[in-house]
Amino acid sequence: MKNNLNPITRKIFPVLIALFLFLNLPIKAQNPQGEILFDSLDFKIIRVWGTHAERGYAYGYISGSQINSVISNYIKPVFGTYYTNARNLVMAGTHFQIDENYLIESSAIIEGMNASGNNPAALDATDILVGNCMLDIQGMMGMNSGLGCSSLMSWGDATSGTGLNAEAIVTRHLDWYSNSTLLNNHLLVVHQPSEQNEQNWMMVGFAGMLGALSGVNNQMGLFQHVMGDYNGSGQQNKNYKPVWLAMRQALEQIDYNNDGYNNVLDAKQSFDDSPNGFAAGYLISALAGGTSIDSLTALVSELAPSLPTHVYRTNNYPDSIPGDNLYSANNQIARNNLMHFCNRYNAIRNHIGDGTLLGVEESWELMRDWSHQSNNIQVMQFAPAQHHFRIGVKKTQPAYLVDFIDLDLNELLNTTTTVSQISSNPAIIFYPNPVKDQINFENLPPSSSPYEVLIVNGNGLIVEEIEFSGRQSAYELQISHLKKGIYLIKIQSPDHVFQQKIVKY
Repeated sequence: MKNNLNPITRKIFPVLIALFLFLNLPIKAQNPQGEILFDSLDFKIIRVWGTHAERGYAYGYISGSQINSVISNYIKPVFGTYYTNARNLVMAGTHFQIDENYLIESSAIIEGMNASGNNPAALDATDILVGNCMLDIQGMMGMNSGLGCSSLMSWGDATSGTGLNAEAIVTRHLDWYSNSTLLNNHLLVVHQPSEQNEQNWMMVGFAGMLGALSGVNNQMGLFQHVMGDYNGSGQQNKNYKPVWLAMRQALEQIDYNNDGYNNVLDAKQSFDDSPNGFAAGYLISALAGGTSIDSLTALVSELAPSLPTHVYRTNNYPDSIPGDNLYSANNQIARNNLMHFCNRYNAIRNHIGDGTLLGVEESWELMRDWSHQSNNIQVMQFAPAQHHFRIGVKKTQPAYLVDFIDLDLNELLNTTTTVSQISSNPAIIFYPNPVKDQINFENLPPSSSPYEVLIVNGNGLIVEEIEFSGRQSAYELQISHLKKGIYLIKIQSPDHVFQQKIVKY
């Protein structure tokens, strides 16, 4: 098993916490190894690469103002006068099992924020970790919340006869408080690690998150729910894994359980490596592609700080949902065989029919129509074999009602080339972004030669070349024929170069 603390490590762990957090060891100044792939003010996609220190630094450098806002205006008010207690719980080193990589990364985030001048609240690494242990600390303090999420996982017979061709898919609703700070700081972070034992993965959540409230790699996705019908509390000195960091380890490490495969058993092993359970009650949906074995494809984990601490539900469990489908909301089903079916659970059960012919759109619409809540702030869909990831975020309307973006994970996760966004004339205006049919460029400077337009996909391939007169100060670029995804638009002449990444939806 990985990441268990032996007795010697347990003795020195509080010292490590003090070194990294209390002293806030400096990270050497560096050029940020990251880029913004998409920014629509309230939703941003960034990519970071390198070591944990390098990725943390780039994350803080690029998104420092957003991180400062979330910690200062959301995390701290959540705890109120108990915020100092929350910091002390993290720093003690005996309540939570925090991997050294995340201590390094949290310190690097702060260094990046400081280097970019985006740390007006003088946050430190402990503040970052409090944010990433928020639910765990609340569980230990008896501040459990009844709000939560829902997920529908389908595969095999459920998706046969559709474009998925029996491969797996999950549609997930993140339901939480419609806090204005969160709604202004939706964030997707693509990680490309340089460590040999780690793989590309991405976090879907909010600025400042290290862990995986929702996260995917090329083979597997993990999605956390609150266990709303659990009333117990975590105890001190139990060395719990913070749930979001446990999920990240399962996604980021290559073959976490060393069995030669990347599937839901990696998630199970990461959870089992917190032998005392977790500091609060959690439900976690795990979905993997590339396998025809039910128990390796989909798993719902029901985790708690009291016995039984680890209960796992697969398709063999008599959960009343037909076919190769697993649904999870916020109540215990398999734990103690409670079978707590909520209204959403019953609605899915009553409208899923025989549980077959659930393709991309059918899964999306079933969840949209029968598993929605007014406090739905993110909605997403993941089909690993198709490299498909769809996301919508709440702005004014619930996320399940808004326009969504389809992303190709081959382009998003596996692109290693990076291109800086440059312009010889910063006054150039382009809009809209994201774009559906037409993108407009204005204030183009005169050029002695024609402008050439190159459209480059996420794999670095030129998919289209267009030319227009260098005397034009504006240009309308039609892209309705392109598939959804991230593209680089490059407008160039011998005199000028302008390039910009866009999201086509």
